[in-house]
Amino acid sequence: MSGTTTRDWLLSDTPYSRAQARWGRRYQLWLAFRRNGLAVAGLAVVLAMLALALAAPLLATHDPGAQSLANRLAPPSAEHWLGTDELGRDTFSRLLYGGRVTLGMVVAVVILVAPLGLVVGCVAGYAGGLLDKVLMRVTDVFLAFPRLILALAFVAAMRPGVESAVIAIALTAWPPYARLARAETLTIRNTDYIAAVRMTGASPWRVIWKHVAPMCLPSLTVRVTLDMSSIILTAAGLGFLGLGAQPPIPEWGTMIATARRFILEQWWVPVIPGLAIFTASLAFNLLGDGLRDVLDPKQR
Repeated sequence: MSGTTTRDWLLSDTPYSRAQARWGRRYQLWLAFRRNGLAVAGLAVVLAMLALALAAPLLATHDPGAQSLANRLAPPSAEHWLGTDELGRDTFSRLLYGGRVTLGMVVAVVILVAPLGLVVGCVAGYAGGLLDKVLMRVTDVFLAFPRLILALAFVAAMRPGVESAVIAIALTAWPPYARLARAETLTIRNTDYIAAVRMTGASPWRVIWKHVAPMCLPSLTVRVTLDMSSIILTAAGLGFLGLGAQPPIPEWGTMIATARRFILEQWWVPVIPGLAIFTASLAFNLLGDGLRDVLDPKQR
């Protein structure tokens, strides 16, 4: 309509189409999220770290694998902004490339576990009966072990490396999502809305895929975001123990492991990747808190 701004169109109380209603709802969620300054700061840091990791080949000042023993353990300077490690490799460049490995592992784990947990939880909650009992008992078995210990066992059964670490973390991270999706499904499956869908002749799979799973996504999104920090710490922990990314691959946990003996004298070598892990974990926690306040109806 002429004279109507985009903001007015998004905030209209009488949308003219489903698309307008959807975009209006998203804009209202963004306005609510924007009021949380810490959450916005967390989002900005997360986006900045992802951008730096993706642009590592353009931003790195040195080859992350190039060694210069004459410059080993050099302090921060104009040539090496964050100093060098025990082999004379530029810490700033390795930090950027390490972000690609660490954050890439986190993204890979989320892509694997979120759909798996959603499917298992929705199927168990909607089907009920024996299938529900079997799926939940399998989930309980995985939940009975500490995540890092179970991940160590899976990696030890395979071979150390980035791929093995991603698979191991994914195998240990999906049960909480399944539990959450099941709890949401149990509250949804007996509603009048789902009963009306069944009366139209929709199959159980269509009900789950088209109507139940979308209702579980907001809670699952919040849980995934809050779990990002623990996934980062688990990935870094596996690297620190020598079961994740293997040298000379730059990965934040591996960088700390190889430099921990210099913590008292050349402190910047292990502290800088540790600060990167801390910053990423804190940013994801702040972002998750903000999303929870916006997407969780119990918080409103």
